[in-house]
Amino acid sequence: MRHKIDSTLGRYIYGMRLGIVEPVFGHLRGDIGLDRFTLRGHSKVDGQWKLMTMLHNLTKIHRYGWA
Repeated sequence: MRHKIDSTLGRYIYGMRLGIVEPVFGHLRGDIGLDRFTLRGHSKVDGQWKLMTMLHNLTKIHRYGWA
């Protein structure tokens, strides 16, 4: 895995991940306060996760608009 990440393509892909995926988790954990799930069971946790991601997306729409 280290060789794969250290390659030119691996660095590019990892850099894209840092710019696309990681800020979402940081916002959910830091700003919204989702450190852990408060419900039990797969379906309930899935619903809570979808609610939090919907909140994240609505916050982005509120800040930046539809465009």
